[in-house]
Amino acid sequence: MNQFKLAFRLENNKLPRTLDKILVSFLKAAAENYSPVFFNKLYDKSKSIIKGYTFSCYLPEAKFCGETIELAREEFSLFFSDVDQEEFLHFFNAFQGMKHKKYPLNGNSMELVSIRMQELNEIKEHEIIVKMQSPLIVRNHNSEDNSDIYYTCETEGFAEALKDNVEIFLDKMGIDVSTADFSIEVVKGKKVVVPVFNRNTDASLGIYKLTGSCQLLNILYLAGLGTRRSAGHGKFEVIG
Repeated sequence: MNQFKLAFRLENNKLPRTLDKILVSFLKAAAENYSPVFFNKLYDKSKSIIKGYTFSCYLPEAKFCGETIELAREEFSLFFSDVDQEEFLHFFNAFQGMKHKKYPLNGNSMELVSIRMQELNEIKEHEIIVKMQSPLIVRNHNSEDNSDIYYTCETEGFAEALKDNVEIFLDKMGIDVSTADFSIEVVKGKKVVVPVFNRNTDASLGIYKLTGSCQLLNILYLAGLGTRRSAGHGKFEVIG
């Protein structure tokens, strides 16, 4: 089990608050530059395609100032994992094609300067303690009226809604693994509000206990938890 660490160099230390939108566009550009076939497999607008990957960012000493994120240095890192290993390797080639090319930001630019493979320890316990590396978004979507209800660690129904999200993900990915013993318990969580494609959205950060089969937990370790995973949400690290 592995993840990529992508290191980016910036022209200046200011990033837009809507960084998620820019990073999604970067992933799309990388895929399209690498292979139109690969791009269409993931991002064909005529289809609803669920993704098997997630990512999180390390923003050094970030200060959130209105619509701007100010960093201590002109650099940041992105951590990327994917439950589909073939897709993961395709992304490696796609990222290689973007190295040392300046990608535009709002009043800035980012340049991918290195790609490192990092090993993730396989989960071998049925209970683990995790820390969210990117905000966890839990959503109940009503397809009849296209409405959404968002849950945080502070609201009733959070655990049940997350389990529903996990089951929907597994079903759409065609992964046959039981969720019968899956659960989440808040250890030290907090509600946050994050921009998701310019819309403020309720989410959760903090520390949680996850219970489930080792197979399921390892899948979620690579794919992330909840919804909007492919927009940089739901990635966690195992801390115990």
